[in-house]
Amino acid sequence: QVFTFNRVEIKVEPSDKVKNGAPVSIICHADISKNTYFQLKHNFTFLKDGKLVFMTMSDKEDARYAIPVAKSSDTGEYECRVNADGKMGFSKTIYVWVAGMTKPILTADKKEVSEGETVKLRCELPEEVPPLEFIFRKIKTNSEPIEKRVPEQNQNFSEMEYYVEAGDNILQFDCFGKRQVKSGWESSQHSNKTLVTVKEPFIKPTLIIKPSNNITEGDQIEFECSTVAAQMHGIEIIFQKNRTILNSVRDKKFLRYSILATQEDSGEYLCKVEQGAVSKTTKRNVFVSELFPKPTLYASMTQLDESKDLILNCSINGLRRANFSILRKSSSGDILLKKSRILAIKVNVNDTGSYTCKAEVKGIIKESKPVRISVYAPVSKPTLSVVSGSPEVVLGKPLQLICHSVMGTPPITFTFYKGDEIKKNVTNDTYATFLDEDIGLNDNGGYKCDARNNHSSGVKTSNILNVTVIVPIRDASLGSVPYGEVEVGSDTAFLCSVKEGSWPIDFKFFKKTDHEVLLHEVREYSDRTIWHKKTMKRRDTGTYYCVASNRASVNVRSRPITISVILAAWQKGVIAAFVLTAMAGAGAVALWWFLRKKKK
Repeated sequence: QVFTFNRVEIKVEPSDKVKNGAPVSIICHADISKNTYFQLKHNFTFLKDGKLVFMTMSDKEDARYAIPVAKSSDTGEYECRVNADGKMGFSKTIYVWVAGMTKPILTADKKEVSEGETVKLRCELPEEVPPLEFIFRKIKTNSEPIEKRVPEQNQNFSEMEYYVEAGDNILQFDCFGKRQVKSGWESSQHSNKTLVTVKEPFIKPTLIIKPSNNITEGDQIEFECSTVAAQMHGIEIIFQKNRTILNSVRDKKFLRYSILATQEDSGEYLCKVEQGAVSKTTKRNVFVSELFPKPTLYASMTQLDESKDLILNCSINGLRRANFSILRKSSSGDILLKKSRILAIKVNVNDTGSYTCKAEVKGIIKESKPVRISVYAPVSKPTLSVVSGSPEVVLGKPLQLICHSVMGTPPITFTFYKGDEIKKNVTNDTYATFLDEDIGLNDNGGYKCDARNNHSSGVKTSNILNVTVIVPIRDASLGSVPYGEVEVGSDTAFLCSVKEGSWPIDFKFFKKTDHEVLLHEVREYSDRTIWHKKTMKRRDTGTYYCVASNRASVNVRSRPITISVILAAWQKGVIAAFVLTAMAGAGAVALWWFLRKKKK
């Protein structure tokens, strides 16, 4: 018995798209070829989205998976597998879409709630299979529904808690569900509408303002904020202007607040009543008309010399009758100078500061903008000096100068000069510095500085500062007479010189051994010096060098020279005569010895 699967076919009746509640069948057909007729058992397996949904055994080549009442959860990819005597056949997949979802059921845990409480809703799709998405809708009269979405991966219902806000008088809720299908999202019908009645724990507050209009600065304004509540316990009334709390009461049905009106009191006032989580507000705008404008303080001068006369005058445009006072501003508080509209004083430097005036009419006090008064003492003659102390500078190095005035009201402007050329302007309190980085050989003086402030006495000038430019030592060299070889007992002259360098110059002569030996040092107002070394000895043989330095504090070392101390000519003759005499004596002795032996 031989057989083989030609193909396995799958189809849907009446259609692969049916309405929710209609019958639908998935039919599987096995097309098999046999070498002869014989009975064959077929094991049919139906899968939806890869999961087993139905199995049947049959000796026929067809099997049917019938769904009498199709639900949206039956939507999916179906396939069929056939097992016959160990051989397997597989169909292609076919997508079945059960269009439409069942109507959800919505329930609420309360039918009546108070403002500030919560109501819990439950939306259920009992005939649907997750994953699902539930949409809850809060419906208020004359407004668009507010939706909240909740995805549910593992259950066919969802719960949502709603906070009942102030003003939610009668609320309606409904819900609907959504599921994802091959072509996108599919939505159910909306559920039944659930009605929830809302009770008010207290009414919206009332805000009364007296007078209600035509308010002018100096008027007394009375505010009264009130409410009606089912119970007063826990009631709090708060009175605000903009974001600032002005007054508050607890467990009372009204609040009173009064002020003496000023222009700054114009604005929005708010009465807020709170109990638990419920809050209700009432707002009113107040406009306060100006009784009189702010005063203006005039000064006869704002910058003046010490001991000069200053007159301060306070006035109000279009108004002459008011209580005036003139004050000086201070970090510790305003200092009253005079209760008058005019103040005349002879100033000193301590009177520098900010001044204002105040005017009072009908209990309303207004203050002018501050006026800055600056009193100046004259600057003293400045002193100009070098920051390092000594009026010297090394060629190529910068020179820093400081100009200082002991007396004078700041700010003081300092001007630095090099010759007649202005090099720098600096405004500071009592001193200023200048760094001259362009020092040349001819810059041996001519520095000065000016100091001035706003005093009428004008500019003060320092004495001229002469600065010495120190030229560093360059190229030291050492020579000797005689040079190279010197006879024992003779004198030697060592000459150390430099190509360039400011005087005086310190010269030092050294002999080089296993350590440096200073032989001679001298200070010269010259670019060279000679050192005479008397009576040279054999031990004076060696290497010599010199070092030159000046106030530039740089030691310059010469190249070394080598001196060899040798014997004089007469010393060599004496030694030769001595050697010859010794040799002659030795010969005579030898001859005598030889003749004596011969006689024997």
